[in-house]
Amino acid sequence: MRTVLVTAFEPFGGERTNASELAARPLDGRVIAGHRVVVEILPTRFEASVLALRRALRRVRPALVVTCGEAGARSEISVERVAINVDDARIADNAGARPIDRPIVRRGPVGYWSTLPIKAIAEALAAARIPVGVSQTAGTFVCNHVFYALMRALARRPGVRGGFVHVPRASAMPTETTTRALEIVVGTALRTRRDRRLPGGAES
Repeated sequence: MRTVLVTAFEPFGGERTNASELAARPLDGRVIAGHRVVVEILPTRFEASVLALRRALRRVRPALVVTCGEAGARSEISVERVAINVDDARIADNAGARPIDRPIVRRGPVGYWSTLPIKAIAEALAAARIPVGVSQTAGTFVCNHVFYALMRALARRPGVRGGFVHVPRASAMPTETTTRALEIVVGTALRTRRDRRLPGGAES
């Protein structure tokens, strides 16, 4: 059976839980659209997160990768459009690292597009009455760092698609709803080969 890799993050910033981990864990071992889901919890550390992601990619050999993280200021599922080549940390990661204005990969591309069907995913979540939006930035902390590293890795793995989804804190969206949202993200990505052409831009 082919596999899907779903990653989330451990708590950070002094918090005791991370909404992405709480939501992703119930999916481990679940079968969605004929694919078995493998969940990996990444450290919220710039360098260690990428090493853990690479190990998981080698071990799982997924057909699809959905990385997710918590965005405390957001109240909806945010389907990310692009990863950018910069680390600019407002707070330190869990190892105490706080890079400022540093490229993730020197002389690397400015950005990588998600290869998930982001508009179809947003449409499916909206149909399920789950608050959702297409996001134009994954920030400049560890989430974006992992998103960029993922898409760089997948550029060398033809046919394997991936991207990033931000989820709200558990206080803003029940964990059961967020888990259901991730299940819809995975299922829609597996079933949709060509994305929908729907409005999802931002005016500012």
